[in-house]
Amino acid sequence: MMKFATILAEAVTSLELPVAITDLKEYDPDDHLVEEVTSKNVCAFLVATYTDGRPTESAEWFCKWLEEASSDFRFGKTYLKGMKYAVFGLGNSAYVSHFNKVGKNVDKWLWMLGAHRVMTRGEGDCDVVKSKHGSIEADFRAWKAKFISRLQALRKGEKKSCGGNCKKGKCESNQRGSEGTEPGPHPPDRVHQRDAEEEEPVGSTSEEESGSEDHQSLNSVIDVEDLGKIMDHVKKEKREKEQQEGETSAFRSTAKSDASERRAMISPALREALTKQGYQLIGSHSGVKLCRWTKSMLRGRGGCYKHTFYGIESHRCMETTPSLACANKCVFCWRHHTNPVGTEWRWKMDQPEMILKEAIENHQNMIKQFKGVPGVKEERFEEGMTVKHCALSLVGEPIMYPEINRFLKLLHECRISSFLVTNAQFPVEIRNLKPVTQLYVSVDASTKESLKKIDRPLFKDFWQRFLDSLKALAAKQQRTVYRLTLVKAWNVDELQAYAELVSLGSPDFIEVKGVTYCGESSASSLTMANVPWHEEVARFVCELVELIPDYEIACEHEHSNCLLIAHKKFKIGREWWTWIDYNRFQELIQEYEDSGGSKTFSAKDYVARTPHWALFGANERGFDPKDTRYQRKNKSKDVSGC
Repeated sequence: MMKFATILAEAVTSLELPVAITDLKEYDPDDHLVEEVTSKNVCAFLVATYTDGRPTESAEWFCKWLEEASSDFRFGKTYLKGMKYAVFGLGNSAYVSHFNKVGKNVDKWLWMLGAHRVMTRGEGDCDVVKSKHGSIEADFRAWKAKFISRLQALRKGEKKSCGGNCKKGKCESNQRGSEGTEPGPHPPDRVHQRDAEEEEPVGSTSEEESGSEDHQSLNSVIDVEDLGKIMDHVKKEKREKEQQEGETSAFRSTAKSDASERRAMISPALREALTKQGYQLIGSHSGVKLCRWTKSMLRGRGGCYKHTFYGIESHRCMETTPSLACANKCVFCWRHHTNPVGTEWRWKMDQPEMILKEAIENHQNMIKQFKGVPGVKEERFEEGMTVKHCALSLVGEPIMYPEINRFLKLLHECRISSFLVTNAQFPVEIRNLKPVTQLYVSVDASTKESLKKIDRPLFKDFWQRFLDSLKALAAKQQRTVYRLTLVKAWNVDELQAYAELVSLGSPDFIEVKGVTYCGESSASSLTMANVPWHEEVARFVCELVELIPDYEIACEHEHSNCLLIAHKKFKIGREWWTWIDYNRFQELIQEYEDSGGSKTFSAKDYVARTPHWALFGANERGFDPKDTRYQRKNKSKDVSGC
C-alpha cells in the first residue's frame, strides 16, 4: 500500500498541492478526523483486506474506531459533516465473501458519520483474471486518474462565487460562469447524479436518492458547492413531513408515550451475545450471572474482596442488574461494551417483582449445577441456595431503572442486603435513592480530561454530573464508597485531585483497585502494561492517605489487587469496624419502611468488627485462614511509602 500511496502523493504534488502520507497506525481518529471537518483537505484512504475480511494490523484500530463511532448515537450522522474523502480498496476477488470488505466498510462508516465522498470508491483486484483493468496496479492507475481529475475540479470549484442558494443548477454563476473566471467551456467542477456504479455503500441510504420533487433529474448537473445546502433543504422538508405525519422514532419516546410503543432493550442479537457470555437474561432489560468468587467459596476457597472488607459471604451473593444499559463506555469495561448505552430510560420496562423473582430463580439454578461437583462443600452449597447479598454491579447502570427504589425495597423484604454501584452520571437519581446497605460511586479519574478519556461518558455535561453525584453522595446517611480503578499511565498521577474529590463527597470508604485486564476489545487499547502491580497500588494508597488526614488504610485483598481506605470514625477503640452487621441492617431498614421513611439511621448503626486477617499489613494479606486454599507462608512485604 505504501507504494500506491507514494504514487498517488507524487501525482497530487504535480498539481502543486500539499500532500502528506500517514500510516493509519499513527493516525488517531479521535484527534485528527474531526479536524478534517473544517479543513480543505481531501483524505484518500488506501486500505487492504486481509485474511477473513480483516484489515491490516496497521489499520485495525482505525477501523475499529470507525465502526464503533458509526453506530454510536453520541457521534451522530453529522459528526464528520464537511470532511471530504475518497477510498481505494485492495483485495482479491478469489475470496468472494469478503472481497474488498475493509474498503467497503471504511467508505460506509465515513459516509454514515456525515463525511462527503468526493468520488466513487475504487477497488483493486489481485486476481488478474477478474481485475477490471487487468491487474491491481492498472485498477489503481484508473482510479488515480479519476481522483486527480476530481481534485482539479474541486480546486477550480473553490474559486467560484456561487453562494450555494440556487436550486436545480439554475443560478447565473452556473449558467454563465462567475465573475473573474475565464470565458469558455465550464470547468469540470460539476458532478452528475449518481449512476448505478456510484450508489451509496451497502446497508446505507441517502436522501440524495429519494423521490423529493427538488431532486435533480438524471440528466441535470449540480454544483459541488451547492450540493450540501440542497441536501440540507431536502432533509428539512423530509423532517417536517415526518412530523406532520406523526412519524416519531421509538428512541424519541417521552414519558407520555405508551410503554407498548417502546422497544425492548435486549435485541435478539444482543440476547445471543450475552447468553454466550454466561448471562441469564431476565425479561427485556435485566440479567444475572454467577461470580467466580461465588464458585470459589462454594468449594471452601477464598472469597472476594467484599468478604475481606465487609464480611459478605461470597457463596450467598447474587450478582445482578435491573438495567443492562449504561451511560459510559469505559476503556476497562470488563463486558467489552456488549451491553446497550443510553442517557435516559427509553425501553420497555419490566416490573421489579418479576425481575427479582426470576433473578433469584436463575441464580439458584446456576448454584444447583454445582451439586456433587468435586470440592464443593455440602454446607456451603446449602447456604448458597439462599441469597443473602445482592451486588447490583453486574453490568450497566442499575440506578437508571425507573423502579429502582421498589426493587431495593423488595430485596430488603427478602432480607437481602444491597450493594449498589453507580457511575456518577445521575445525581438526581442518587439524591432520590432510598437507603441501601452500601452505595458505591465509581471515581475512575479526578480531572475532566482524564474522566472523558477513561469513562468516555455519553453526557455532554458529564463533568458537572460527576461532581453533583459526589455532592449527592455526601448527603447520604448510610455507608458510602468511592471506587477507584487505577490504570497505569492513565490516572495514577492525580493524587491531589483525588484528595479534593474525597473532600467533596466525604465517603465512608475508598476502594482502590488495580484495573483488571480482560483481553482485547474493539473499544479499548488497554494492555497488560496498564495493569499496576499490587505494590504500586499500595504505594498509591499510602501517598493518597497522606493527603486526606481523616482516613487511614484499613484492609487489603492482595488477590484482587485491592486495598480499602476507611474513615477514622470506623476505628473504634483502636480496632477497625469495617464489616457489616447484616441482621442489624435488616432491622433498621424495616423500621425505616414502617415509619414511612421518617426514622433514619446512619452508617455506624450497623457495623461489625473487622477480623485481624483482613487488615492491611497482616500476614494473610486478605485471605481468610479458614479457606482451604490458604496455604501461604508467613512473610512480610515492605511496601514503599507506608
